[in-house]
Amino acid sequence: MPQQDPIKKEGRLTLVLALATLIAAFGSSFQYGYNVAAVNSPAELMKEFYNNTYYSRAGEYISEFSLTLLWSISVSMFPFGGFLGSLMVGPLVNKLGRKGTLLFNNVFSIVPAVLMGSSKTARSFEMIILARLLVGICAGLSSNVVPMYLGELAPKNLRGALGVVPQLFITIGILVAQIFGLRGILANEEGWPILLGVTGIPAALQLLLLPLFPESPRYLLIQKKDEAAARNALKRLRGWDDVGADIEEIRLEDEAEKAAGFISVLKLFGMKSLRWQVISIIVLMGGQQLSGVNAIYYYADQIYLSAGVKDQDVQYVTVGTGAVNVLMTICAVFVVEYLGRRFLLLLGFTICFTSCCVLTLALALQDTVSWMPYISIACVICYVIGHALGPSPIPALLITEIFLQSSRPSAFMVGGSVHWLSNFAVGLLFPFIQVGLGPYSFIIFAVICLLTTIYIFLVVPETKGKTFVEINQIFTKMNKVSEVHPEKEDLKDLPLSVVGKDEEAPVKRIRL
Repeated sequence: MPQQDPIKKEGRLTLVLALATLIAAFGSSFQYGYNVAAVNSPAELMKEFYNNTYYSRAGEYISEFSLTLLWSISVSMFPFGGFLGSLMVGPLVNKLGRKGTLLFNNVFSIVPAVLMGSSKTARSFEMIILARLLVGICAGLSSNVVPMYLGELAPKNLRGALGVVPQLFITIGILVAQIFGLRGILANEEGWPILLGVTGIPAALQLLLLPLFPESPRYLLIQKKDEAAARNALKRLRGWDDVGADIEEIRLEDEAEKAAGFISVLKLFGMKSLRWQVISIIVLMGGQQLSGVNAIYYYADQIYLSAGVKDQDVQYVTVGTGAVNVLMTICAVFVVEYLGRRFLLLLGFTICFTSCCVLTLALALQDTVSWMPYISIACVICYVIGHALGPSPIPALLITEIFLQSSRPSAFMVGGSVHWLSNFAVGLLFPFIQVGLGPYSFIIFAVICLLTTIYIFLVVPETKGKTFVEINQIFTKMNKVSEVHPEKEDLKDLPLSVVGKDEEAPVKRIRL
């Protein structure tokens, strides 16, 4: 079998692949994390700016309710923009390509950076609200396109590690925003517009450097039908000239889904052959955001204060928590190919579930037991560790792995929409839940963590070290597509077409 030998050749992290990964993640994913945290520190200063701006126009200050509403709109524009960006993923990546979409997406970063940076000089809080919407669109696109781009660039033995890199840069973005947001640096009267405008720098660097790197070979071969360009891209990415095995793998994926054509979101929900994949990404993306990660950060300052941390020192403890988040995501990069995606998801959600349960007890007893606030701090740290290991980085990686080329853009649209709508819902509802349930609000998140863990244990397979076609075959069996009439089942011919290529291939054992 002449084509088997090159398949066994493991990919390596070449300079081109490493730099493409870093530039894509820094120019896009970093901005997502940065803009999540950038408005937290200067919030009171920005509210004062809103009030003073309104007074200079109307001769009176905004009412407390109107100011709160205006600030809530400013904050919620980011996840709403993220949702809109997710809806744009499919059309853009199919028309412009993965790299082309990332380059186009920089418009949604550079323009809002200018708007936010000049808003104080222009005396316009409307510029901030519009900018938050635009930078949200940028985050919605990048949170979906970067994992897709890197997953299609990487060889299968590095796909997990490189797939976690976007989440690593999101956490680095959060940490950098927390550091810049210290009162002694940029969270002050003169510095907050600069703090918000810094987000344009990574975008400008990406706009300059990313054109030097290859487009996704899968996009070039399957969608553009340009084998020469795909081969050249693979040669640069792999660091050797013999890329026949990679081309053959992409061709198998192409044949496996040839009957499907482009799969829209509506078609995605209607296909039995993709039933468990779609359910899985909805559960994982929903579980990621509804498991309480944003609520933990929201509650963290209060927990630190109750443990005796001085008010002026809370900002430094928050930065420390962000540093823990970065360190654990770095760990995930190195262990995901050894421990596997499924194990990290199970471990992460289990730690989050346990932390929420203990935190609920600790918050309920912190006024009666003197040392209980320290247990609360430990729970926050443990929760951050657990979430950084699995729930944060793995779901987007899995979307790349469990869908083939024709359905992947629509799958990212679905996963991204669930991600941002869940994010928006938690931000909107948690303050009311906190008022109503107090410390017991974390019971809700504990239940969601538990249910997600059970689902992963029962349904989600391990994808470590498998090609996209091999992963698809696992779900083919789960979805029982052999029971569907062939004219109605796009992927029914998958095993037969692959067996025709190589009678001794493992696929032969999975005839439908």
